[in-house]
Amino acid sequence: MKNSFGLLAAFVGGAFIGGAFGILFAPKSGEETRDKIVESLDKRGIKLSKKDMDNLVDEIKTEVAND
Repeated sequence: MKNSFGLLAAFVGGAFIGGAFGILFAPKSGEETRDKIVESLDKRGIKLSKKDMDNLVDEIKTEVAND
């Protein structure tokens, strides 16, 4: 049962990250995209300030650039 939960958590996490990358690389302005992500997270009960969102985007950009 633990293994099934871990697999499900990995799948959901991967889907979330994949969706975030898809949105980040969509042909919209950065600010418009960030606002859309924050709005989407808010709908799911995840509160993220603009500053936190900017930090998260910077971290993702760094990780992508390093690969």
